Amino acid sequence: MDEDGVDFEQLYQGNLGVGPHMPWDIGAPQPLVVELEDAGEIGQDVLDVGCGLGDNAIFLASRGHRVTGVDGAPTAIRQARERAVAQGVEVEFAVAEATRLDGFENRFDTVVDSALYHCLNEPARNDYLAALVRATKPGARLHLFCFSDELPDSFPSPFLFSEAGLRETIGKSWTITRLRPAVYASATTAADLLATNETGALSQPIDPEALAGLGVDERGNLQLPVWQLTAVRP
Repeated sequence: MDEDGVDFEQLYQGNLGVGPHMPWDIGAPQPLVVELEDAGEIGQDVLDVGCGLGDNAIFLASRGHRVTGVDGAPTAIRQARERAVAQGVEVEFAVAEATRLDGFENRFDTVVDSALYHCLNEPARNDYLAALVRATKPGARLHLFCFSDELPDSFPSPFLFSEAGLRETIGKSWTITRLRPAVYASATTAADLLATNETGALSQPIDPEALAGLGVDERGNLQLPVWQLTAVRP
């Protein structure tokens, strides 16, 4: 269960009424992760934290990186392992609490956070950033994507972030080298999200007019504004 009350284990089991699939399950790595790997910005020992169903971790392992994927939801980890086996790729997947990362001290030179950070409240974020420092080596790079405050207030995310807020929090323990607006690929349409208004799965109804301003891909899936942050551990 995350720090804001969303039970991701129940979500992955399909018990929270959000639809037939996870909104972030695009069945492939995030394009931003592919771009980073193509640019040579991923090190040899990678932690994919909040890995979900494992597509980013599997992709990076297929490119020759040693990858550990962790998530707090056992169902997600089970499915991630199944996907890795199906694709013939070796990834170490484990159920772990992101705000502690016990047993992973001083292991990684790269961390990928693809949409975990915006699920954590302020105390959990502080614990999480401290855990990342413990889990990484000096000079490690953090690649983080989190929802931007350009999203409408009614969008179903625990938290949205401004550039200044990210610089203030992450900049305390990491040296930020890049922070720019980017786009996060989703597996959900505006109609999918609006359907949750009828199920009562969300605590706050989604405003249809607010979704109208978001970009979509060729299949109609929403393209969501995020911050792409890269930082180096001193």
